[in-house]
Amino acid sequence: MLKKKILSHCLTIKKLSAQKRNIDQFIEIIYQQIKKGGKLLICGNGGSAADAQHIAAEMLVRLRPNVNRNPLPAISLATDTSTITACGNDYNFSDIFDRPFKGLVNKNDILFVISTSGMSKNILKVLNSAKKRKIVTIGFLGKNGGSAKKLCNLKIIVKSSNTAHIQEAHIFLAHYILERLEDRFIKKKLVI
Repeated sequence: MLKKKILSHCLTIKKLSAQKRNIDQFIEIIYQQIKKGGKLLICGNGGSAADAQHIAAEMLVRLRPNVNRNPLPAISLATDTSTITACGNDYNFSDIFDRPFKGLVNKNDILFVISTSGMSKNILKVLNSAKKRKIVTIGFLGKNGGSAKKLCNLKIIVKSSNTAHIQEAHIFLAHYILERLEDRFIKKKLVI
């Protein structure tokens, strides 16, 4: 059983190499927008909300213990329980990312969505708001990308029906992308 699970996980991760071009574009777009003074606004539901927090924390602090660099600007839209519960109560659960996004977004920011299905109403709503404001949208998606794939300027789709494998692939991708970003910012010695 364990061996079969490990092999299945490894196969999902291995398939990501076919999306190298998209992964490289992710790194480039994040790098360029941060250089222009932008930040990442990251959101997701459930395990993807935890991944949004995880990614924001590693951008603000660091990924690798031997790499000291300036903080990279990122905010998880899934961390403020007061805002989330007030919005869900006073408006609708589909507004929980849209309301803070509208209040925090600036010209060079990037909306980064994480969704294993690409079908969550709150993800689709914030993506539509970003499109209206001409904000760059990127996504880590799963399965076939759902409706979100049409709303993301750039997406990486983990083509699996296993939610756990999709989430594992998303955090693997996040670590890889952040490692490459750290290397680029350190190499250029850019102060942001």
